Amino acid sequence: MTVPPHRIVVADANVLINLIHGARLDFCAELPNLEFVVPDHVRQEIAVPEQRAALDQAVEGEWLRIVSIMEPMDIALFAELVIRLGRGEAACLVLALRNGWTVASDEKRRFRREVADRIGTDRILGTADLYILAINAGLVTIEEADADKVNLETRRFKMPFGSFREVVKNH
Repeated sequence: MTVPPHRIVVADANVLINLIHGARLDFCAELPNLEFVVPDHVRQEIAVPEQRAALDQAVEGEWLRIVSIMEPMDIALFAELVIRLGRGEAACLVLALRNGWTVASDEKRRFRREVADRIGTDRILGTADLYILAINAGLVTIEEADADKVNLETRRFKMPFGSFREVVKNH
């Protein structure tokens, strides 16, 4: 997986919550060549007070910024997509499609098919991908990432490998 220079990533709630659970929301500020944005629809989905506070703090610290769907054609597409997808997922896809951005989401099935059909599978990153990028950037060790992986599994988020050592090259 390679990420082109300065790629904007529109983040879905599930990835943000996973980063919050791992105390790694700072990846949004520190991952090289990536700028993270959050649709206002996604921000509304993060309702747990501690999670919302962490997100708001990241916005205040300019680790990420809140964006909105403004164009009439985008609003129409959002209305079409929200029939089949959640509001946050629909907003992420609309903004990625409009702006050429990458989507950060761990959603499966219908959302993955919509992303693949509309923008391609090379423009989607999941929580595991962000950890791999962070390991490669020296922001976290494999051992730290594996500890976070175990923590996330207690919160019902399972990655399809035993250790990041299995998926990170050159470590």
